[in-house]
Amino acid sequence: LFCLSDPRTDPWPLVHSPLPVTLLFAFYLFVVAMGPFYMRQRKPLKLRGLLIAYNLVMMALSSYMFYEFLVTSVLDNYSYLCQPVDYSQSELGMRMARVCWWFFFSKTIELLDTVFFILRKKQEQVTFLHVYHHGTMLFNWWSGVKYVPGGQAFFIGMLNSFVHIFMYGYYALASLGPQMHRYLWWKRYLTIMQLCQFVAIAAHSSYNLFTECPFPDGFNAAVFLYILSLIALFLHFYYRTYIRGKQ
Repeated sequence: LFCLSDPRTDPWPLVHSPLPVTLLFAFYLFVVAMGPFYMRQRKPLKLRGLLIAYNLVMMALSSYMFYEFLVTSVLDNYSYLCQPVDYSQSELGMRMARVCWWFFFSKTIELLDTVFFILRKKQEQVTFLHVYHHGTMLFNWWSGVKYVPGGQAFFIGMLNSFVHIFMYGYYALASLGPQMHRYLWWKRYLTIMQLCQFVAIAAHSSYNLFTECPFPDGFNAAVFLYILSLIALFLHFYYRTYIRGKQ
């Protein structure tokens, strides 16, 4: 069952109503649809300095969130098998809720990934997987912060933040120019890391569907089904890019 909204996070920016994130997502889809038409007669923008700064900021934010998820879960003796949400106003409970909000907010910032691809006329990067992943994470984590900021959800945020440290590190190196390409041989392993993350999250959420754990089954079921869709899409991407592409 789903629970009532968390009174601690409800008044925080973008959380109370689904309207702001819905409007943001609608605008995002408008940019995805109309951006290529806008850029059709224009030269691709370089954006080198902006991209370097953006990727370094996202790398730093991911590092901060990973640290907060990890340290708070250790200090609060979180269980990796079953962890209910701490709805109290305790210091550690609020600390976990805050980092969950920052993780949600980072998903709004990450929509810029797509905007930069369009402005640089890298339209081949704006795939269904890319748009689906960015759009759905926005709504998934809005509902997470509104209803269950903490508990089992911490594991997803912690793993994803860890992976994003390397992902934005990769993008930061790539944005330095073609001379860095020889140092980017590990892109394939980055995709493998993302897939391992999804498998771990699927195992983590499905375990609680078959055990007694005071965390809403609705959220665990939704996470499990969503992660299966990402595993399928990323496996298809992996096959197309690294196996069929090599042939």
